[in-house]
Amino acid sequence: MINYFKKSLPKPIKGTEQEQKTFYNKLKWQVFISATLGYGLYYVCRLSLNVVKKPIVDSGLLTESELGIIGSALFFSYAIGKLVNGFLADHSNIKRFMATGLLISALANLIMGFTSTFLFFAICWGINGWVQSMGAPSSVVSLSRWYKDKERGSFYGFWSTSHNIGEAITYILTAVVASYFGWQWGFRAAAIVGLIGALMIAVFFHDTPESKGLPTVNEDFRKEKLSTWREQRGVLKNPYVWLLALASAFMYISRYAVNSWGPYYFEAAKGYSLTQANSLVAISAVCGILGTASSGFISDKFFKGRRNASALIFGLMNVLALSLFLLGPKNIWWLDALSMVIFGLGIGALICLLGGLMAVDIASKKASGAALGIVGVMSYAAAGIQDIASGYLIENNKTIVNGETIYNFDTISIFWIGAAILSVILALFTWKKT
Repeated sequence: MINYFKKSLPKPIKGTEQEQKTFYNKLKWQVFISATLGYGLYYVCRLSLNVVKKPIVDSGLLTESELGIIGSALFFSYAIGKLVNGFLADHSNIKRFMATGLLISALANLIMGFTSTFLFFAICWGINGWVQSMGAPSSVVSLSRWYKDKERGSFYGFWSTSHNIGEAITYILTAVVASYFGWQWGFRAAAIVGLIGALMIAVFFHDTPESKGLPTVNEDFRKEKLSTWREQRGVLKNPYVWLLALASAFMYISRYAVNSWGPYYFEAAKGYSLTQANSLVAISAVCGILGTASSGFISDKFFKGRRNASALIFGLMNVLALSLFLLGPKNIWWLDALSMVIFGLGIGALICLLGGLMAVDIASKKASGAALGIVGVMSYAAAGIQDIASGYLIENNKTIVNGETIYNFDTISIFWIGAAILSVILALFTWKKT
């Protein structure tokens, strides 16, 4: 098993320089496209539960609190796995590493489409969280192995839109399938998509240029790096990294409040159907593509590389969007759609800025992984806590009158909007450093 995940052995370099260049360009585009689409399909297998929460509750199978616990199992295992698998990916055959993660994630979804017990749901979803954490490190390592320094930043920005692609597919395709064939088929459809994605990665994703008989792209891979542990210790002692991690953690509460419970809220509070509710959340996913892809460009071109001003603007957009989403009146579709447009643009940019880029900017480049690990652990731990707290608050603030369930979302509104506000405030404390 260990040998299966080891890096591919270098092959002899063959062909003329021009032939090598042509072959390299072909393979690096295959790597980029399969990493972007593949990680997007990871998200389809990660978000399937969010689509079918309301039908599961309506069926009497599980309560909101139980769903919150199940959802948190993914986030907690993902948080730890993101740190561990990030280190492992540097030493692994990333083609096999990434394909295996998506394959197991697809199988976990498939099993959940045929089970109905709380404990089994929680176990499968926890396993799913761990293997989900194999996707992002594999993709980022592939960009380091296949792309030079001067071009990697642009491709990293475009790769970051992969989660928006996955969210859009989930909230449209999975929702439609679940609405016509039942909540079990929400999981089964995600499993089928995941299996297709694993096959695509196995065919078009590649480990290293050397494994294809090409020369190494980056000089860093030819020499031993010095003082990495010392630089990582420096990151651990840097208070600004921890402030950004906290700011990202509160931002992730608001991010996954909408991703995990947005469809449920639209159905329960505003009376939309399953398909309508998920279509509204899909708007945020589509707009998030633009927000993520443009965040670095905006901070570079309009704010001369200062990320803090961009983070403030997009943070305030997040607060505004959640206020419209939670406090706006019922039966005004265009207003709900507008809230999702603003939310997608804001949260998409914040995922890039607070979710990693700002921490990497102030950390040593030898310790970028450590900085991302700190931010990632804090962010997904907060997302897990959010899922438990949100499920508990929703369940304990509903009443049944004459057989009709009446929801009170006042407390949950304070929780979600308050988290977005705290994220903005915490990010401001890093103003002079970012």
